[in-house]
Amino acid sequence: MPSDKICKTVHQYNKESVSDTDMHKLLDIAEDYRKVKNYVYDRFGGIGSLSKIYPGYTVQNEMTASGYRETLGLPAVYFYLAVFDALADIKSQWTRTKTKLVKLVNKNESFKEEEKHYLRFILKVNNAFEAVLNQKPIELAAKVNRQYCELAGEVDSEKMHRYLCRQVRKYHVKLHTDTANVFSIAERAYRYADGGIYISIKEKRKRIFIPLTDNNQYQCQLRMKLYPKENRIELKVPVNVAVRRHMDYVNQVGVAVGFNTMLTTDEGHRYGTELGKYQTGYSDWVREQASSYRRNKGDNPGRKKYCAKKRRLEEGLHSYINHELNYFLAEEKPKVIYVVKLPKPQAGGHNKKINYSIAQWQRGYIRKRLEQKCKEQSIEILEVLGKNISNECSMCGVLGTKTAGVFSCSACGYQEEEKTNTARNVKKRGQGDGVLY
Repeated sequence: MPSDKICKTVHQYNKESVSDTDMHKLLDIAEDYRKVKNYVYDRFGGIGSLSKIYPGYTVQNEMTASGYRETLGLPAVYFYLAVFDALADIKSQWTRTKTKLVKLVNKNESFKEEEKHYLRFILKVNNAFEAVLNQKPIELAAKVNRQYCELAGEVDSEKMHRYLCRQVRKYHVKLHTDTANVFSIAERAYRYADGGIYISIKEKRKRIFIPLTDNNQYQCQLRMKLYPKENRIELKVPVNVAVRRHMDYVNQVGVAVGFNTMLTTDEGHRYGTELGKYQTGYSDWVREQASSYRRNKGDNPGRKKYCAKKRRLEEGLHSYINHELNYFLAEEKPKVIYVVKLPKPQAGGHNKKINYSIAQWQRGYIRKRLEQKCKEQSIEILEVLGKNISNECSMCGVLGTKTAGVFSCSACGYQEEEKTNTARNVKKRGQGDGVLY
């Protein structure tokens, strides 16, 4: 993708209710899509197929030879997308497993540094990792093999290999999906016309027509989600949009993210001051409805009303967040934004009302939307280390105290609103020592 373009997801919806007959045909494709993914998960998700999943054409060839597509009667435009969707999931699962193992190795105090270095090397080199798990000789390219031999000579390699195998057996999970209401569509499987979209089905040379709420037409792979109970569909379309560049966006801004006030800058400017009210109202309603939600698990009006109101509250909250983020960028005109890594909500505790509020905190959505908008506006985001960042004085660096949202420093007498002091520290760390994540 060109550097002056970024990818964003747009949505399309059906204009009229999808008939039961057409919905059944789409669900039939989604069910076969699910079966193909589970087949790939079972057949290629283990250690024996590690050598096949990169880059994945071996898996494609074996799936073609298996005859499974003909058994299902699924068109090739759906079959191979399901195969590569499953393959991407398997690769992601192996990445998560390796990340977990690296963390375990780093935390293991019984290992020497040489042993940790050796284990990290094995986890990084795919051929070595695959050979260790399948108990085969490690064969690497000459340059890499020299490095491997040097590392292996300093440790008990057999002991290290047994450790890795044990951890993989313990933490690696074979995937499975029960979701049968979503599938991808290749360009050859659809055609825009007549104010809607024609979609290929399992019957040869036949398509179903779904009128859409807009007349936009795209030429890329689509993602379709089905809502059979509501007789509607949703299309997710990845599109490349031009990056906008602003000559007057020259400021460097440090920001602190909060629960009640969404963003506070190093200059003390506040954006999203009503966020706490929105989030508290949303979380209180969820907490009050939790018991009735558990009782109404069937297809009754109570469940439908609950889901509809929950969606409305979320949409209102997200609309407010997006509006305030747009206002923040337009007012501050930043070239660089310094942010601290958002904290994880604390688990446990006896105050259920507070726990519900923190659980519903839209910090992930705020971060995602801020990053997307900054990409669209050609604004750089830099993350800084957050240790003691809210406790240090932004003037002298001495640890101070916080009372009722006000930061006070006994060393230099500085007093400031807590979030403003935090935002100042964020900017100082970003501009100063440059210690970044």
